[in-house]
Amino acid sequence: MITAKSITKKVGARVLFEDVDITFSERNRYGLTGPNGSGKSTFLKILMGKEEATSGTITLPNKVGFLKQNIEDFRDTRLIDVVIMGNTRLWEAMSERDRLYEREMTDEIGIRLGECEEIICEEDGYSAESDAEELLTGMGIAVELHNNKMHTIPTDVQFRVMLCQALFGNPEALLLDEPTNHLDLTSIGWLEEFLHSYKGTLVVVSHDRHFLNTVTTHIADIDYETIIIYPGNYDDMIVAKSSVRARAESENKSKEKKVAQLREFVARFGAGTRASQVQSRLREIERLEPQELKKSNIQRPYIRFYPPEKPSGQVVFKLEEISKAYDGPEIIHKFSCDITRGEKIAVIGNNGKGKTTLLKMLAGVLAQDSGKIEIGHQVQIGYFPQNHSEIIDKKSNLTAFEWLKKRRDNVYDQDIRSILGKMLFSGEDAFKPVAHLSGGETARLILGGMMLCNYNVLILDEPNNHLDLEAVSALAWALNDYKGTVIVASHDRDLISNASTKLFTFEDKGLSIFEGPLEEYLAR
Repeated sequence: MITAKSITKKVGARVLFEDVDITFSERNRYGLTGPNGSGKSTFLKILMGKEEATSGTITLPNKVGFLKQNIEDFRDTRLIDVVIMGNTRLWEAMSERDRLYEREMTDEIGIRLGECEEIICEEDGYSAESDAEELLTGMGIAVELHNNKMHTIPTDVQFRVMLCQALFGNPEALLLDEPTNHLDLTSIGWLEEFLHSYKGTLVVVSHDRHFLNTVTTHIADIDYETIIIYPGNYDDMIVAKSSVRARAESENKSKEKKVAQLREFVARFGAGTRASQVQSRLREIERLEPQELKKSNIQRPYIRFYPPEKPSGQVVFKLEEISKAYDGPEIIHKFSCDITRGEKIAVIGNNGKGKTTLLKMLAGVLAQDSGKIEIGHQVQIGYFPQNHSEIIDKKSNLTAFEWLKKRRDNVYDQDIRSILGKMLFSGEDAFKPVAHLSGGETARLILGGMMLCNYNVLILDEPNNHLDLEAVSALAWALNDYKGTVIVASHDRDLISNASTKLFTFEDKGLSIFEGPLEEYLAR
């Protein structure tokens, strides 16, 4: 069980949450939700002891697993050891034992060795390596890599190792910040099953709506400068929260109407002979005075990709036996297909299989090694790269307004301001330097540029990264409604389901095409 007592957190003059009393109970799985900037990661860091609250106290169980971000600290450590380090008591006992065995044996050392062995036994240390291997394998990390040093494997795989570290050693509580960020669909499925069988207390931050709906039993929502726990998953919370808000607003309107009637009575008879009745009405007015409802900090961007000014030809891309390799086996081998106008295609597969490579070749950013890509008549491509720096130079002195204005010739300033407002850059935020934009703000600015230019083909590589749940939902709706051609790579199942009717799948046998939605593919 985790208990937060009278927790307040202020950042400058801004209050994230105030005087919060909350308990996370054993065997419950809590999703911590709220828009970008609401304080989700901050609250999780307060629970972990990584950040100080302005006031209040936290009570944690003895053994807590949490997802660390300091990958560099483990660069020269074996993967198997990084995982075992998740149980600090066990790792320290094993390390001390190994050091003691290198020294000359004395009675004192012998006694201490016995104490270390006792701790190792209590912490199931003799099955530690096999338990760690099981976690790594579940995360899709090949057995032959388990004894490698961390710096020898790709960064996204290193993040998976860190997740295994958090899960290792049967912690009584798990605190996970965006655990699905570097996972493919297979690994996400494995993690969901693992968390379903977990018996401790789970608190997880995620922008993956499907993951939250699948895993959580409760939602702890940060809004109105407090944290409210709702039973059920994310979709249940949205229904309950909307209902509570609507009821409060309705009650306020009813009170306002009644107060207006009472004030009218007081105004008519205040100076007359009905003084007692007037006083009674004044007391009633004081009792009924509507409470000002705190403003919700949830904002959803208005994403719409307007009909292209010029539709493309019927065939948008013609791929003829294209191949690509990077210093090794081909990741795409003699792949051929036609992509036609209006198709909505999701590109899925495990990390490192070639999704980004394929999208870059279609976007004209990367050349194929062999084969041919023909671009159709009047095709105008809008490209959203996974690495935002490919399109936004964070070292430049441009503001968000200036960057957007460069995206299209002869565009009116009011059109730029309109797009920025829809992307939640209101007021002075429109002139924020791109160098100072957060990941979510950068993603919204790139999407704003795509909205401005009326492209007839959209190619998006993991556009949901850094976006909050509200923004991802808005993007899914916009792609579904768009009249042009969409090719999107993502691990977000809600986005894939809503924005595509056809799949390009990277599997062990290579790149293939599945004619149908994600649900049919997963069922198969």
